[in-house]
Amino acid sequence: MTSVEPDQQSTAADGHTVIEVRGARENNLRNVDVDLPKRRLTVFTGVSGSGKSSLVFGTVAAESQRLINETYTAFIQSFMPSLGRPDVDKLHNLSAAIVVDQERMGANSRSTVGTATDAYTMLRIIFSRLGTPHIGTSGAFSFNVPEGMCPHCEGLGQVSEIDVDRLVDRDKSLNEGAIVVPGYAVDSWPWSVMAGSGFYDPDRRLGDFTDQEWDDFLHKAPVKVRVGSNNLTYEGLVAKLRRTWLVKDREALQPHIRAFVDRAVVFTRCPECEGTRLTRAALSSRIDGVNIAECSAMQISDLAAFIRAIDDPAVGPLLDSLRHLLESLVEIGLGYLSLDRPASTLSGGEAQRVKMVRHLGSSLTDVTYIFDEPTIGLHPHDIQRMNELLLLLRDKGNTVLVVEHKPEVIAIADHVVDLGPGAGENGGEICFSGDVAGLRASGTLTGRHLEHRARLRERVRSPRGQLSIKDADLHNLKDVSVDIPVGVLTVVTGVAGSGKSSLIHGHLADREGVVVADQSPIRGSRRSNPATYTGLLNPIRTAFAKANGVKAALFSANSEGACPHCNGIGLVYTDLAMMAGVASRCERCEGKRFTPEVLTHLLRGKNISEVLGMSVAEAYDFFPTGQAHTILARLADVGLGYLRLGQPLNTLSGGERQRLKLAIHMAEKSSTYILDEPTTGLHMADVDKLLALLDRMVDEGNTVVVIEHHQAVMAHADWLIDLGPGGGHDGGRVVFTGTPAELVASGETLTARHLRAYVGQEGDG
Repeated sequence: MTSVEPDQQSTAADGHTVIEVRGARENNLRNVDVDLPKRRLTVFTGVSGSGKSSLVFGTVAAESQRLINETYTAFIQSFMPSLGRPDVDKLHNLSAAIVVDQERMGANSRSTVGTATDAYTMLRIIFSRLGTPHIGTSGAFSFNVPEGMCPHCEGLGQVSEIDVDRLVDRDKSLNEGAIVVPGYAVDSWPWSVMAGSGFYDPDRRLGDFTDQEWDDFLHKAPVKVRVGSNNLTYEGLVAKLRRTWLVKDREALQPHIRAFVDRAVVFTRCPECEGTRLTRAALSSRIDGVNIAECSAMQISDLAAFIRAIDDPAVGPLLDSLRHLLESLVEIGLGYLSLDRPASTLSGGEAQRVKMVRHLGSSLTDVTYIFDEPTIGLHPHDIQRMNELLLLLRDKGNTVLVVEHKPEVIAIADHVVDLGPGAGENGGEICFSGDVAGLRASGTLTGRHLEHRARLRERVRSPRGQLSIKDADLHNLKDVSVDIPVGVLTVVTGVAGSGKSSLIHGHLADREGVVVADQSPIRGSRRSNPATYTGLLNPIRTAFAKANGVKAALFSANSEGACPHCNGIGLVYTDLAMMAGVASRCERCEGKRFTPEVLTHLLRGKNISEVLGMSVAEAYDFFPTGQAHTILARLADVGLGYLRLGQPLNTLSGGERQRLKLAIHMAEKSSTYILDEPTTGLHMADVDKLLALLDRMVDEGNTVVVIEHHQAVMAHADWLIDLGPGGGHDGGRVVFTGTPAELVASGETLTARHLRAYVGQEGDG
């Protein structure tokens, strides 16, 4: 604490030094009381499911957001989502909270790394002042406004050619179902507007249309027509699809529509602007012989060097700001990106780091910044940089709260809050609150594992053969040829952007017999949960039906047994027209999802709602034999013992989703598994369990390939493939293949340096 100068008056405001949490009960929290020091870096630790997110996101961040929303007028609040008050007795001294999460950035095809960080905005102004020939204001260099966007592709850089024969069957009439576009079935609303438009005969075969009718059918601009007694807007089929679906980012479309668009539309680089998105005039203006599109296409580390070489007092402050922003992106390990990279293609970890850089440039202080595992996707080399940025945010006078498992991040904390002792029902308590030295001495699970190191294997397994990758050149790979040994545990590593995913997902994943378990979202509705997704619900329903002599369908919330009021969801979603919809617990079934009659049927003293409320670990004991026991054992094996069987899938983290997929795939007879950072979200104690699981998979005859940065997994491997030496165009090469012991003994790469330091703490390991 800084001492108060004699001439300064100490005021009541100086007393607000901690965020006071009293009686927090959100999810599994058990009346938690804790003080979080303000303007300090606090790291929250504990096993998955111990209550970290419930405390940090569900309580502190949620209440801060709710209180901020309450400062707006009732009119503005009517457009905002209705946020319920978290289950907590008291929260004092909150400040505005900014959550820097791993949600993918914008589903908008116009959003790039440059626009998302404001780097491109600064670059536009610099070009409008210094570019020759001078072509006008900064808007002339923007692909998002008419004066700067290429007129041919409207600033998208791509043009889409639609295969009309994928939209229609020319041998049929409209009344016979000629349109095969999703949502245009005969008698549907869009179909009826076209069929009743009067521009063509709905009984005539499309192949017999005149040129005018064909043009009206496909390309007519919006026009009012009278269909029956209604005045409606008619638009040609292709024109409408371009306006409604093709302007959206592919990832924002519903899965069935995305699949249709992928079949019907071919995207090619715009011939007019050659993919740069800009007008010819914008491309003609140059600084030191380079135009703005070429700047945007440069790797950010190269662009930073280019901007450093520009020296013009007319835009001095702007150059300084842009330089600082680009150097921050390089510092955080994103120097391999380019400003023209579409924001929607960034991984969760990359998106979080881009958002972080945006906040570093902010003039706001005394804000609470909340990070969710900011080390995901980071090599140990990059974690050091991340730590420096977290400390920089704190030193600006902000409160920084970080949910994290990595000992390197825990080590820099001013304060640590350790939750546990276990997960789910066995968690939700504060096991320790204090400094790192205190945690180390505390005897908690986290404290005991802080110094824990996995050893190098004493004996590596011998491969039974190899899977060869030849001349791989996807993204930044430079004609890579490498052999992946069969029947062993191979770990692929390297700094962010070095080409790991390009090599494995791009050149190995699509082979026969290869199973990929990654962190991508699981497609499913709000009805989906671990029980339905894994097939566990079937043996559970059968057991209930057999015990009670009734139909199995009664025990499905998606079938006969569902509460009629909420249709078996347990929540009632109220659509408030122009306001955001509100979800509230169904009063009829009290959130239990089933009819009262179904709940009278018991299995060993429990009804179906109580069984779905069990954790995997509890259910494992409840079903001691049979198919249910087998599935639950696999879920426990992948570290998901704390998940509730009925928990909605959309509440799972990326790491949890991956481990759920892995549990399902383990039932298949596969030969090769690809896992992408399976340690995501795992406590250090659980990493040991993961290593044991990987060993068992290999010992059962499988080949396991893991893309991973965690040194414990590297040390445990039979074989390492290290890519680099850097990211982006500085990567894309195999810089080492061999055993972990060989890498530690003689490797010169960044990975070698960090693995050597890691195992060195275990003597000769």
